Amino acid sequence: MAQNPPSLRPDLAPKPTLPTDARPGQPRIGMVSLGCPKALVDSERILTRLRAEGYAISPDYAGAEAVIVNTCGFLDSAKAESLEAIGEALDANGRVIVTGCLGAEPEYITGAHPKVLAVTGPQQYEQVLDAVHAAVPPSPDPFVDLLPATGVSLTPRHYSYLKISEGCNHTCKFCIIPDMRGKLSSRPHAAILREAERLVDAGVRELLVISQDTSAYGTDVKGRDAKHPIIPLARDLGELGAWVRMHYVYPYPFVKDLIPLMAEGLVLPYLDVPFQHAHPDTLKRMARPAAAEKTLDRIREWRDICPDITLRSTFIVGYPGETEAEFQTLLDWLDEAQLDRVGCFQYENVDGARSNALPDHVAPELKQERWERFMEKSQAISEAKLAAKVGTRIEVIVDSVDEEGATCRTKSDAPEIDGNLFIDEGFEGLTPGMIVEVDVDEAGEYDLWGQVAAQS
Repeated sequence: MAQNPPSLRPDLAPKPTLPTDARPGQPRIGMVSLGCPKALVDSERILTRLRAEGYAISPDYAGAEAVIVNTCGFLDSAKAESLEAIGEALDANGRVIVTGCLGAEPEYITGAHPKVLAVTGPQQYEQVLDAVHAAVPPSPDPFVDLLPATGVSLTPRHYSYLKISEGCNHTCKFCIIPDMRGKLSSRPHAAILREAERLVDAGVRELLVISQDTSAYGTDVKGRDAKHPIIPLARDLGELGAWVRMHYVYPYPFVKDLIPLMAEGLVLPYLDVPFQHAHPDTLKRMARPAAAEKTLDRIREWRDICPDITLRSTFIVGYPGETEAEFQTLLDWLDEAQLDRVGCFQYENVDGARSNALPDHVAPELKQERWERFMEKSQAISEAKLAAKVGTRIEVIVDSVDEEGATCRTKSDAPEIDGNLFIDEGFEGLTPGMIVEVDVDEAGEYDLWGQVAAQS
């Protein structure tokens, strides 16, 4: 039962859980999925299509006739990780198809690994399938190759990511996601709801709503019924009976209309908001809305409506031109905002990002020092907030059970990126996906411990 440490990459999806069932003679494809939950959903869609065509999924390189590497290109360190994964797959298997965000730069990949079979960009599912067909012809058996209605899932059975849109209309200087994934393109409300219903019917207990800009969902649709379509979508998802967790919610003024749904219990009282920084000059250089003082007002308003709300965010330290005074403003802002869950990146250049050309880049050692100070501050806030939960009774969802105990999450915790609640006594009757009440009896910096509450 591992505790969640602070991470330099708080954007990562959980490690994929690959299905391993296969019939004799069935062609097998391996999958390496890197990066964020949005990329994990892309991997699920690719594998679902492949399973429907008669392919099996191999959990290792040796058993695969070809390997798909779904890459991440968000940071230069992520690009390096992707190139390393491609090289590892080539060494172990030799037949590699590359897709994902880094696939938008095919020369970058083939320059390092000229032996890859094909390179496709993000969301280019048809091209991935074409490359697989060329490398490993399908051999379907319609009487045996049955695909579950929910498709292939790479997460545990009790939770699933629900991607509601692609792309982004923002022009943040540090980000190249719009260049790789395009402008905002929302999925139809009815299609999202149908997928969510299938997932819940199949036993999913928690829906994690994701996109690049969840708040903007549906605003690209002409003639839409609602001014802010995320509000009716959240309400309809909340009616399905599963936990609904909202990620990547930009703090537009109308977000306050989501908060009553949390107070009503339809949507989890959890909001993941990418604030990025707090100093107006830094935000201006980022090409972000420079209204940190209004952000604090909105946080107070959200907490007035739903006092139990958990606020999560991610920040960048060491952005070009960040002065000591600007960084101190961020620390002071944290003191006032008292966010419950916080992640932090050290700024990195990314090929194609406009921030590369900004003057006064911060030295690596200073970025590291500021990251450490930031994490020390956020850790103290987290520790105090968790200590206040000792002696309370809360609801948790069980993620895993082993001989040491049960690893669970509260409504305040998303998979991988937030904390856990551990039960190390009286856990024998628990199974993954169960939602139980727990009496909290111990708290750490990021995690809680407790006992299953006695039934009255």
